[in-house]
Amino acid sequence: TCKTSRIKLMNMWTSRCFHHTVVVKTRAPCSLFTAREFTSVSEPDVTSRRTRRPKAADIAAKLRREKEKKTVEVPASPVQRRVSELKQFTQQLQSVHPNVFAKALFRSIIYQDQHLIAINKPYGVPVYNAGGIRNSIAESLPVLAQIISSMQRGAPLHLCYTLEKDTTGVLLLARTEEAYERMQSLIKSHQMERKYMAVSVGVPVPSEGVIDIPIIEKEITGTQHHFKMGLSPLYRLTEEGDGLTKVRAHRQAHSAVTQYKVLDSNSGCSLVELQPVSGVKHQLRVHMALALACPILGDHKYAHWNKLAPQKLPEGVLRRLGLEQSKTRYLPLHLHVRQIVVPGVKGHGDLIVSCPLPKYFITTLKRLQISLPEKP
Repeated sequence: TCKTSRIKLMNMWTSRCFHHTVVVKTRAPCSLFTAREFTSVSEPDVTSRRTRRPKAADIAAKLRREKEKKTVEVPASPVQRRVSELKQFTQQLQSVHPNVFAKALFRSIIYQDQHLIAINKPYGVPVYNAGGIRNSIAESLPVLAQIISSMQRGAPLHLCYTLEKDTTGVLLLARTEEAYERMQSLIKSHQMERKYMAVSVGVPVPSEGVIDIPIIEKEITGTQHHFKMGLSPLYRLTEEGDGLTKVRAHRQAHSAVTQYKVLDSNSGCSLVELQPVSGVKHQLRVHMALALACPILGDHKYAHWNKLAPQKLPEGVLRRLGLEQSKTRYLPLHLHVRQIVVPGVKGHGDLIVSCPLPKYFITTLKRLQISLPEKP
């Protein structure tokens, strides 16, 4: 009996030791798990197998960390910082919701009465919608009208004229059909004055004058097939080269007249006041680049005639602007509607609306050491 009891005790002791050894061996690989995770592995159930959904607080924290990471990333060199500044102008208003964009237009109002509204058109925003563009001024007018009328259904707004996507400055909106028709009549009869400010690459000679050369759309063939507006002169040099002879006007050419005046110049660039008498597509850009051989700074379309490429700038200008030639494609077009003058009616004086220069325009003038224009 004693012998039998010893055998049973030995078997119990052996089984307990063996069981203890197994537990240790099976838990060892799971030493990296927490207690909660280990329990779920050893005792699985239905609820533990469900996927944990991310909470709103977790998502918000993740987005906050990503935003902070982007904020911390500062370009290393001065050139990279300058390029980063220029990139922001083309992206800041195209990434927002259309309603937010309409509110930005509302904040840019610089004049309004019962007939007209004037806004300071931002850079990089088209007046009319184009392919791949999220926000345009024309599509935002219904929301803008609601904001102006305190979220009530207001009268529709009408664009009095258009500006190019990269042109900044005064843009007039009519609040009534009558005001719109009157503005169209003034524009067609050349009674409304528009004064532009432009930074040119080069110094126009003479420093003041009138450009009267028709403009026509031309096809550019070659590896980069495209269309551009070009000059269609009414005069050409004689064969002897000592005089001019008149040629027949092209039937598709448009009469184009521009008054210009150099306000200041330095570092191979100039600040020029432009006043278009007519209103032809790309008129100011074509007359500056092709008639005066002084293209507008940032005008990559008309900087070259036979190709599409970033504007090539002299070394001195690049140093002043803090750029390399390979980064000039980020330069914005330096063309700004500074002031408009609308003739008064019924004994009222003229309506004069002025608009401040955009920040990048002022920065360029300071870098080139060109005097800022007087306040109109």
